[in-house]
Amino acid sequence: MEKFQISIQNAKKNIRIADHMLVMTYPLIKDPKLLLSVLENINQAITNSISSILEYERIFKRIPPYQESFDSKLNMFRSKIMSRYGLNQEYLNLILEVNEILREHKKSPIEFSRDDRFVICSENYRMKTVGIPDLKKNIAKTKMFINQIELLVSKNAGIFK
Repeated sequence: MEKFQISIQNAKKNIRIADHMLVMTYPLIKDPKLLLSVLENINQAITNSISSILEYERIFKRIPPYQESFDSKLNMFRSKIMSRYGLNQEYLNLILEVNEILREHKKSPIEFSRDDRFVICSENYRMKTVGIPDLKKNIAKTKMFINQIELLVSKNAGIFK
């Protein structure tokens, strides 16, 4: 199996984990910190999907070499892939939103749970919340994104068998 095929399989696995955690595990445990784990799995699924399409394009030498950092991959994805395949701008907004929430979480001095939401405060007390309805929307959009990327990379899958 090629590297891009492994990446898309990992993306599908990550989104299944996120969905299971939100739908099955969270109602049993009721710990809002679990919502952050769901978000991390969504982010991992997105990252694996982007890696898959970039590796696919790299095999056919359609894009130049890139670094393995998330920012480098995102810039390459934004500049080369989105316009080539006409991907929806909504996917880029999803990627940026999820990534920003996770970055805020890493930098935040204060985090707490309120009802069924996980609240992240920045140093100047600007708040970001992670809730169930938002995560359900993010999972649905991520599933559509993964399916679209899988369609793109499976077009020439017969070559690699």
